Amino acid sequence: MADKPGILGKVTSVIGDVGVHVGSIDLVEVDDQTQVRDILIYCKSKDEVAKTVQGINALDDVEVVDQVDEIMEIHRRGAVEMVSRIPIQSLTDLRMVYTPGVASVCKEIQNNPESAWDWTGLCDRVAIITDGTAVLGLGDIGVVPSLPVMEGKAAIFAEFANLSAIPILVDSKDPKTVIETSLNIAPSFGAIQLEDIAAPACFEIEEALREKLDVPVFHDDQHGTATVVLAALINAIKATGKKTEDCNVIMLGAGAAGIAISKILLDFGVKDIVVYDSTGPIYKGRTERMTKYKDRLADITNKQGQTCPLAEGFKDKDIFIGVAQPNMVSKEMVASMNPDPICFPLSNPVGEISAEDAIDAGAAVYADGRGVNNALAYPGIFRGALDVHADAITLSMQIAAAKKLAEIADEDCLLPDMLDRNVHRQVADAVAADYLNSKK
Repeated sequence: MADKPGILGKVTSVIGDVGVHVGSIDLVEVDDQTQVRDILIYCKSKDEVAKTVQGINALDDVEVVDQVDEIMEIHRRGAVEMVSRIPIQSLTDLRMVYTPGVASVCKEIQNNPESAWDWTGLCDRVAIITDGTAVLGLGDIGVVPSLPVMEGKAAIFAEFANLSAIPILVDSKDPKTVIETSLNIAPSFGAIQLEDIAAPACFEIEEALREKLDVPVFHDDQHGTATVVLAALINAIKATGKKTEDCNVIMLGAGAAGIAISKILLDFGVKDIVVYDSTGPIYKGRTERMTKYKDRLADITNKQGQTCPLAEGFKDKDIFIGVAQPNMVSKEMVASMNPDPICFPLSNPVGEISAEDAIDAGAAVYADGRGVNNALAYPGIFRGALDVHADAITLSMQIAAAKKLAEIADEDCLLPDMLDRNVHRQVADAVAADYLNSKK
């Protein structure tokens, strides 16, 4: 751009007119007549990028010389890599890490299989297993397109829990194949995280692996989400002056997250939950579009047998949780809830109701899927379970994690800062302590 007063202002005005947010602006190069600047912008679509570039190029004395998609560049060559924990700088190092020295370690493990936990990386290694059928907000996109998500998960494990997580892509929609593959590779790992597997297959796979393996098996979309939702609700209930045992919940979504959230809230002491799916409320005796997993849900929820339409179902509820689809909830629905309702529309990337509409309708506490992030839970949960060589991750361990997250959140915040490494360490310690107490 020409080195003249007002030119940068014109550029940022064009960006604002497109509806794009501006981030950092850095001066890269300057001479007597021109400046070169890097301007970071946040776009919702490629169309916004194109409109922004077109608008800037239409200005006098300004030219876009290059554009770079930072997200794509971050993922170039993948988000994670495997590196050696032991520097190999001499022939002696090589002989100790590999042959012939390693033979003595192999013999020790052969004679004492339990010692593998001490003499290998099993104590720090997690398998992230997916079939690519329920990826974030993208749905059934297949295993290879899902790999960046799994690598992102692995990066979070490494950064916040010092765990080596390996993405495992099982290219099959047959639950039996996923189960068999997982069982065959299980000896390589200290724990298994199931990720982005659609319901109801995710339930079948998790149940089978938990039954057959003596290592923690944890479906993050179910239990990681449920743990963080409980943590946020503990502080939300406290902020409104309500009592957990008096709270009635309406839930939209009876998939993996909805069922897991229902279980953990009931175990924690919530009075009752009515869960709606695309057919209507789930209740004991319903036959339309039911599965054995929804039948189990009907046994523990909807104690009054509520069968009314969704709009009426909001009446006299204290808490709304959405894990279904965007824009399903109206202001009138929220307004019909009990005073000072708690609204958690968690669907990504767009929630069931906007913050503006929910608050206008009387919501006392609002949180969406961006704030209630399961990445707050699973690094610490796995770290804690592996630290004590747990054979499973129990509901009690999840509740311990949720209580700790709620406890260490700053005042007036529902949840602590996910980027704070100490948060994950405290969650790990709480999970480990709960497991050890259960074995006394």
